[in-house]
Amino acid sequence: MSRLAALAVLLWAHAVQASCPDWPEARAERELTALGRQLQRWDEAYHVHGQSLVDDELYDQVRNRFHQWQACFARTAMPGTQPLAGSAGPALHPVVQTGLAKLTETAEVQAWIAPRKDLWVQPKVDGVAVTLLYRSGRLVQAISRGDGHRGQDWTARALQLPAIPRHLARDDELILQGELYWRLDGHIQADAGSAGARSKMAGAMARQTLDAQTAAQIGLFVWDWPNGPAQMQARLEGLAALGFGASVELTQPIADFQQARHWREHWYRRPLPFASDGVVLRQGQRPSGVRWQAQPPHWAAAWKYPLRTTLAEVRDVQFTIGRSGRITPLLQLQPVLLDDRRITRVSLGSLERWRSEDIQPGDQVAIRLAGMTTPQLDSVIWRARERQQIEAPNAAAYHWQSCWQAGPGCDQQFVARLVWLSGKEGLDLPRLGPGTWMALVDAGAFSGLLGWLNLDAVRLQQVPGIGRIEAEALMASYRLARERSFATWLRAIGLPPSGEADIEADWDTLARKSATQWQAEPGVGAVRAHRLRAFFREPEVTSLRERLHAAGIAGF
Repeated sequence: MSRLAALAVLLWAHAVQASCPDWPEARAERELTALGRQLQRWDEAYHVHGQSLVDDELYDQVRNRFHQWQACFARTAMPGTQPLAGSAGPALHPVVQTGLAKLTETAEVQAWIAPRKDLWVQPKVDGVAVTLLYRSGRLVQAISRGDGHRGQDWTARALQLPAIPRHLARDDELILQGELYWRLDGHIQADAGSAGARSKMAGAMARQTLDAQTAAQIGLFVWDWPNGPAQMQARLEGLAALGFGASVELTQPIADFQQARHWREHWYRRPLPFASDGVVLRQGQRPSGVRWQAQPPHWAAAWKYPLRTTLAEVRDVQFTIGRSGRITPLLQLQPVLLDDRRITRVSLGSLERWRSEDIQPGDQVAIRLAGMTTPQLDSVIWRARERQQIEAPNAAAYHWQSCWQAGPGCDQQFVARLVWLSGKEGLDLPRLGPGTWMALVDAGAFSGLLGWLNLDAVRLQQVPGIGRIEAEALMASYRLARERSFATWLRAIGLPPSGEADIEADWDTLARKSATQWQAEPGVGAVRAHRLRAFFREPEVTSLRERLHAAGIAGF
């Protein structure tokens, strides 16, 4: 083995080991067995029953995760799973269907292209593969991919599809391989994703009979002619003469990586009549079909599009408590990349969703970007067999009336109140963000929501991390706070939403209002009216009013 090859093996082994779960062998066997069975259920549903139970790109990631864990625990007795096991049918392919190796990283694609010549690129149609056999110009058999050697006999259904010619102007035996796809009008993959097209296609072909409307929705993309001419250009000209011009137009010559990248980006962001999940890179000249094997060949490979949804492992579940007492679960994730963004956590929004999803550390979840910016939970893909049960904070202990003071169990809500108070919706004070407030609270500099009004520069400099210059800047912010208006202070200390009500008067005027009077204000309904009424009678809030009155803040 060369030194370079040895280094590559060493780096691969190190990468695998670095991402291996810290499991004893007994647990590894249980986890791998469960995940292997899940993969088998997905495979059987798709290849035998025509049902797609999981998105294709997620399926690929789960299978890769399974293979990774197998490598981690190579000494553990563990049966493997074959994606096409059980999918073979009675019909023997005249030429095997090979499948494709999947490239994901730019370096992989560059390495595949560099040593090759006479290269071509096509969209990788997201449908179901089919072999078509013609003799004396007549369609005699259509076969599903199956295990690559044998598949289901789809001849009866193929004869119902307008997209598949029943007759071709050829006298010899003709073998075509291609993809049956679900027609989509002006489909842009970058915007709409796969839109469930593969699942619809697989479901249609699993039926015993097809109605005319469904049959008309199915198109055909021919991607190879195994017993055709040796040269790609000749094959394309022959396919065009046979009426497969659409397939020919979407097969383009390329000279280098830059051209491959151009077509990949072009087809990703331009309308096509089908869903696609990448491009296929092909050498123009390849072996005769009689030499093909049911495994990825060296003369073709798939370059997948960027992931829209990624598989992530949950490392921990944490909870944030907002100023109103709302508890938000956060999934802490093993870092993943999605659209070139490193994602380490995702919010579930509410305790109710966390409980309904039943997510715990070790579970595998699907993450997607909402609006191309915000990571969101898409679904739970697989739950670990051994689960660490995380307990959520007691929701009954937190509400809009709780944690006006610092204390045990109150740090999060109390700091959230302070952050709101100094933020854009409140007093809009510079240099007073979450980190500064947390440092002051941790140092015990004050305990009540308005305790900071009495701090001086000397006390501030006793807080770790705050020097003379920082203390002077904070004192300037405190002085600025005293200049804010009465209405601004009301919102800062937590006044509930008040619509378009006039809140510029003074405390006593607003505190005397009944719920009926509040409801008469524009934008204030019955619920808001009762919350506003309760706010001015909450003991903690009236205590804040007294502090602000003593501090000379106008209106209090």
